[in-house]
Amino acid sequence: MDTISLISGAIGGGVVGMIVMYIGLSTTNKSKQDSILKIAKEEGESIKKEKILQAKEKFLELKENHEKVINSRERKMQEKEITFKQKDKAINLKIEEYNRKDKQVKLLKENLENQLAIIEKKEKELNKKSKNQIEELEKLSGYSSEDAKSQLIKALKDEAKTDAMAFIKDIQDEAKLNASKDAKKIVIQTIQRVATEHAIENAVSVFNIDSDDIKGRIIGREGRNIRALESATGVEIIVDDTPEAIILSCFDPIRREIARLSLHQLVTDGRIHPARIEEVVSKTKKSLNDEIIETGKRTCIDLGIHGLHPELLKMVGRMKFRSSYGQNLLQHSREVANLCATMAAELGLKPKIAKRAGLLHDIGKVPEDEPELPHALLGMKLAEKFGEKPDVCNAIGAHHDEIEMNNLISPIVQVCDAISGSRPGARREIVESYIQRIKDLESLALNFKGVTKAYAIQAGRELRVIVESDKVSDQKADELSFEISQKIQTEMTYPGQVKITVIREKRAIAFAK
Repeated sequence: MDTISLISGAIGGGVVGMIVMYIGLSTTNKSKQDSILKIAKEEGESIKKEKILQAKEKFLELKENHEKVINSRERKMQEKEITFKQKDKAINLKIEEYNRKDKQVKLLKENLENQLAIIEKKEKELNKKSKNQIEELEKLSGYSSEDAKSQLIKALKDEAKTDAMAFIKDIQDEAKLNASKDAKKIVIQTIQRVATEHAIENAVSVFNIDSDDIKGRIIGREGRNIRALESATGVEIIVDDTPEAIILSCFDPIRREIARLSLHQLVTDGRIHPARIEEVVSKTKKSLNDEIIETGKRTCIDLGIHGLHPELLKMVGRMKFRSSYGQNLLQHSREVANLCATMAAELGLKPKIAKRAGLLHDIGKVPEDEPELPHALLGMKLAEKFGEKPDVCNAIGAHHDEIEMNNLISPIVQVCDAISGSRPGARREIVESYIQRIKDLESLALNFKGVTKAYAIQAGRELRVIVESDKVSDQKADELSFEISQKIQTEMTYPGQVKITVIREKRAIAFAK
């Protein structure tokens, strides 16, 4: 019993302790909750005040923006109102001006109507008087009005025809003048495009040497040797970094040949100094002059031409060292002479005269001086000077239509000159210029963006351009071909036309493993 009592007492004491503890904890939690609620209320109040302030600021800002918009609209409305008032004023002024002009027009119309009435009245009177005068004139002249009219029409037709012919002649003269100007312009543009290549082709010779050590000896101490060479020959000698070559530049092919032969002899001999240079150049000139005369004589003997003046013989020999469009002038003249003889014989003319004219037709290209005349007229003057027959002189002067032809030999020479010049391979380009043009074509295409490879084929008549498919689209390929063609047209000189083909392909590659 005591044990039970003790247990019961212990349990009761525990329960009471737990109740007391619960009550203590509840009191503590309530105080904490109160403090948390208080803090939350304070924070809420502060947030509320802050939001109210932000709302007021936003409201003020919106109000200010709204006032600005309203003010701007009012200002624009005022400006438009002013503009409308001005336009209205201008319209009113125009209306007033229109009304004033309308009154003037009405007055003018009335005046014109009055004048027309007066004119009609006077016209009737004039017609009546004119009819009376015509009747009187018919009685006096014995001509009827129809006869007189036909006579007058005939006279007017003749006068009109004369005036029309004069007018047509003026128009034709003006057209010829303009055509001549346009033709000269085209020729000048063509000369500008081909002048550089033509000058390089016809004014430069290359002297090959075994080693570059000789260049120093040719130049000499302080440039004495090269100055002596240039002074003696009249040729510019260019010694640069070009391997195993010295460039001789001069428009006169005879001088270039003298310089080339003199250099060859000096380099072979090994003795190069100013005194020796003058001696060698003098000997070379004499030997080349003898060779020119001998070439002229041999050519005349081969063609069966006799009695040619020594100066003309010399000019024929000089043709050997002159080229025209890559064609040797002496070979061209021989071709023309033989063709002229054959054609003249077929036509029943004198073959010897035709052959003589054919040989001499280009002597105006090789005079020792350079007069300002076309080579055809210059050749004619030289032929007249040295006693050639009038038919020969006319054929020389007329082979480029510089003067009028007066015999049958002249058109033969003109035709044979054209035949020789147009012979395939006659006027061929030099290999260097051809190769350079091919390289220029390819490098020009490679400069464009997206181009990987470029090949010039068909002797430079076609350019194949390969582009990257990811960088160049189909549309861009079309544009690229056009751009390349335009650049070729503006920057390059070429015969005929160049076809540009742009190739674009897409390769899809995969591997099966």
